[in-house]
Amino acid sequence: MDAGLKTREIPHPRASANPLSAITFYWLMGTFKKGFKKDLELEDLYSTLEEHRSDYLGNKVERLWDQELERSNARNGKPSLFRVLRRCFGLRVILFGLVLAVEELLFKITQPLFVGGLIRYFSPESSVSRSTAFMYAAAIVICSAANVIVRQSFMLAMFHLGMKIRVSLCSLLYRKALRLSKTALRETTVGQAVNLMSNDVNRFDYSANFFVYLWVGPLQTLVISYLMWREIGFAAVIGVATIMLVIPLQAFFGKMLSTFRLRTAKRTDERVRFMNEIIVGMQVIKMYAWEKPFAHLVSMARRHEIQSIRAALYVRGLLLSFGRFSTKIAIFIAIVSYALLGNTVTAEKMFVITGFMNIINKAMTDQFPRSIAHLSEGAVSVKRIQKFLLYDEVTTASSCTAKGMMTTFTVGGKHRPLETGTEMQVAKSSEVEMNTCTPEDHTNVNDIVDVKGIKIANVTARWSEDLPENTLTDVSLDVRPGELVAVVGPVGSGKTSLLHAILKELPLNSGSISVGGSVSYASQEPWLFTGSVRQNILFGQPMDRNRYRQVVRVCALERDFQLLPHGDRTIVGERGVTLSGGQRARISLARAVYKQAEIYLLDDPLSAVDAHVGRHLFNDCICDFLQGKTRLLVTHQLQYLQAADNIVILNNGMVEATGAYNELHVSGLSFAKQLDLEVNTKDSEHHSLRHSDSELSLRKTKHQNSQTSEHSSVEESEPKQIAEMRTRGRVRSGVYRAYCAAGGNCLITFIVLSVFILAQLAVSVGDYWMSFWTNVEERRSLVSNRIASSIDGAAINDTTTQLTEMDVTTTDTSEWKLGVSTTIAPTDVTEWSWMPSTETCILVYVGLVIGIVVLTLASAFFFFSMCMRASINLHNSMFSSISRATMWFFNNNPSGQILNRFTKDMGAIDETLPGTMMDCVQRTLMMLGVIVVVAVVNYWMLIPTVVMLVVFYILRIYYVATSRSIKRLEGITRSPVFSHLSASLQGLTTIRIFGAQGLLEKEFDRLQDVHSTSHYLFLAANRAFGLWLDSICVVYIALVTFGFLVLSGVQYGGDVGLAITQATGLTGMLQWGIRQMAEMENQMTSVERVLEYTAVESEPPLDSAPDKKPAKDWPAKGTVVFDRVFLSYSKNESPVLRNVTFSIKTAEKVREQYDMVNPFGSGL
Repeated sequence: MDAGLKTREIPHPRASANPLSAITFYWLMGTFKKGFKKDLELEDLYSTLEEHRSDYLGNKVERLWDQELERSNARNGKPSLFRVLRRCFGLRVILFGLVLAVEELLFKITQPLFVGGLIRYFSPESSVSRSTAFMYAAAIVICSAANVIVRQSFMLAMFHLGMKIRVSLCSLLYRKALRLSKTALRETTVGQAVNLMSNDVNRFDYSANFFVYLWVGPLQTLVISYLMWREIGFAAVIGVATIMLVIPLQAFFGKMLSTFRLRTAKRTDERVRFMNEIIVGMQVIKMYAWEKPFAHLVSMARRHEIQSIRAALYVRGLLLSFGRFSTKIAIFIAIVSYALLGNTVTAEKMFVITGFMNIINKAMTDQFPRSIAHLSEGAVSVKRIQKFLLYDEVTTASSCTAKGMMTTFTVGGKHRPLETGTEMQVAKSSEVEMNTCTPEDHTNVNDIVDVKGIKIANVTARWSEDLPENTLTDVSLDVRPGELVAVVGPVGSGKTSLLHAILKELPLNSGSISVGGSVSYASQEPWLFTGSVRQNILFGQPMDRNRYRQVVRVCALERDFQLLPHGDRTIVGERGVTLSGGQRARISLARAVYKQAEIYLLDDPLSAVDAHVGRHLFNDCICDFLQGKTRLLVTHQLQYLQAADNIVILNNGMVEATGAYNELHVSGLSFAKQLDLEVNTKDSEHHSLRHSDSELSLRKTKHQNSQTSEHSSVEESEPKQIAEMRTRGRVRSGVYRAYCAAGGNCLITFIVLSVFILAQLAVSVGDYWMSFWTNVEERRSLVSNRIASSIDGAAINDTTTQLTEMDVTTTDTSEWKLGVSTTIAPTDVTEWSWMPSTETCILVYVGLVIGIVVLTLASAFFFFSMCMRASINLHNSMFSSISRATMWFFNNNPSGQILNRFTKDMGAIDETLPGTMMDCVQRTLMMLGVIVVVAVVNYWMLIPTVVMLVVFYILRIYYVATSRSIKRLEGITRSPVFSHLSASLQGLTTIRIFGAQGLLEKEFDRLQDVHSTSHYLFLAANRAFGLWLDSICVVYIALVTFGFLVLSGVQYGGDVGLAITQATGLTGMLQWGIRQMAEMENQMTSVERVLEYTAVESEPPLDSAPDKKPAKDWPAKGTVVFDRVFLSYSKNESPVLRNVTFSIKTAEKVREQYDMVNPFGSGL
């Protein structure tokens, strides 16, 4: 099972990192250096950290889930997966939340107060000393630094926790999938199980980060409301109430989002189910030219899915837009209310309130609604996962009785109660021990009925209670040890269902089945997992070279191994796609025969092979090699019935006759006469060319070796699977152009971008207008005070004692100095070309706020509409390309890998990418707007701004090079997880009867571990980049803040407040915007992967060209003519048919002819 992803065991640097290295992410420097020099490969991944191991996390959650099941059964209640997650991870969430609360309630809240103190220093009538001003500036920088360190560490811790929740649930889901009963599989599908792992469980990766804000945000709002009350009184209540009014709307839209999410999940399940069936059955679809009907089914499912996704995106757009304009509305209402109550709006009041409102806005209209949305979506996912975990499980018991009886089974080391009242006891043995438990003494699992062979008594069974008819009706059968029993009957007579009943896959309505001895099984549809041929035969059992050689010989595989490119080490896909149907059947038979068992259940293993190969298998394998074993053979090959000890004839689920061949031959049954007629024929004629074992479909060069591969392959290097398509380097600009083109033409893109620019212009002008307004009010207040002072002579005399060398009659106030050496801003009204009234300032601000609201909503609506159009067109293009792809593509790409593009990648394009891309566009425009505003306030600030932008750009190049490689590795390591799940669900019966659950669970855990390593590296790299950028931002804040104190010149309080506020906001926006750009590029790899599948090699058109279409009366004769035909499976491979010429005339009957010298690979 180790033919999949392999990595070197490189020690993880995080395991040995000291606290300082962990906080600063210095342990990642080696990865960044390597990623900058070259594209990272799987071999560059580190070993998995112990706390990330899938088996450890899976065992932990499974143990708690089992306890929850026992507790709920004891109380007759319903088990809760949420309660399990809370018990497992709740304490960490609380601890991390307390750390965040300290940062939010201490450092973040006090920073606006320090900013207000610094602004006060620059006010005309300030009494703040210069040393105190420097202390305020230092406090602002310290708060920023503390916020950076705590926030980045918290975010990594929460994303890390979300990853562990996902890994644990995936492991739990896979273990449950291996125990699903056939009845449960009628209620769910492979596509739904894959969707649970790819979409539902994946939501915990990002949801965990927001859960804490459900209580930190409201608590933070209460504290800030009190501080605002102290600043502006009752106006604070009005401003905070404005934001609080938004919360019910967010709750309402959050509930709507949850509804749309549930609807989307159901419709996505339906589409994925269609896609899985299409991918698995593509060969049949192409054979019957059913591409268009199935395309219509997918189109309808996709249309319904898009309706839900579009509605969810619009609701999400409203929620995100609230965060952009709600703070502007709240600030406007609070400040205007303060002014209308007769107060003077000062720069200190304005920007302290602005800082507080920004914090409340972030907490209550951004993080809080996201918490609601993620909690709602997470609740939906938990319910869907819980429903899957509560599906019925198979009862793999040694004896099976009707309902109300007691059965036991042994497979693993613990008792597992079943809802049906049965009890399952799991043993450490890989084989199912066949023990029978009597109903009178069912508590003693050691009471064993001495049963040999198989005894079936009055069994009636059906796959579902909803079915109108029984699958088996009153079936009784006694198979004695060592017998060869052939089960025959027409199609749909219940032959396979009989075997499934013996295997405990088919639930019984009445009767009982007892099996005495270990069982081996060969399924009707050969199942091969992704691995080598040898691994498929051994299936986790120890290698016995002598027995292995014998099995290879009796199953006629020696010649095949010589033809395979790597012998029995050749890798085959989860569907055996590199082999013919006959080869798959013989490998499946070899797996069953290699296992040492007392009973062999063989479900029609001869139907997919040629007649002479079938004789070899029947004589050498079934009769000779398995002589003395109990064999139950389902077959349509009636010519072999004379060799059977007993024959069972099934019809309509009932035993029509049973007995030896001679007994049935003379019994007078019409069916027995039909058997006689068929047996007297030389060979059964029901074989079709599609089942011919001669259709050897090897996709590689032949292995030229006359020795058996068991010797030769040992010396060969391990062959590898065909690697998944992977584009290297940065995402090309053509990918972005293709995405925009899929969303609309250039005009639509220009209109959407223009609306974004207008929205940002309104925001920037609004920010500057606040500064302008406060400067006007302070000037107006100061002039009023001067006028009042000049009228009051006493006041003038008092003032002159504090002023030196000042002529109070002059209008030049630029040189006024207070005794405390505080600079007073110039106040001459003549220096202002326009000094609007308070009413005018309010009206202009009203217009700007309305413009912000309208343009923000319009930009979100237009952008998401364009993204939806792009998503629809990309999906349609990919599906159209895949449906027209050659079979070579499907034979060389596992179905899980193809399905991953239609689930995970399309899910990212549908839901994640639009939000990220809109965020990038808005952040970019916001950064440009802030830079312009800061430059208008103080052009000297352009120097550190430009330097910071250059440093950020260099770091971005350094980061993206590594992050892009890690993200692509994360995508590549994710696909095998889904492929493994899909393959396992297709072979559940074989897996369970061979007791291979532990083996496959171990392989699944290994695949998850590889994926966890790459995913954790991506998370850590993301947080490291954020920390390093924020650290540079702290330096920028220090330069801007101390720059006003160090640089000479007169400053206005409003301008100082605006510059510091914008600088603080710019740093957050800058690092987040650059990281979001990198994240957008990472997510654009999903678009890139989808575009790869739109360019796969296509078959010729379904419809012939007009000049090549046959006549309207064609076909008229039914003649088949091959004229010098050459056929190869791809352009780069040698032909499997060479210069074939023959003709079949009307009404001719053609029998298959074989090359007896080299029947295998003959091309027939």
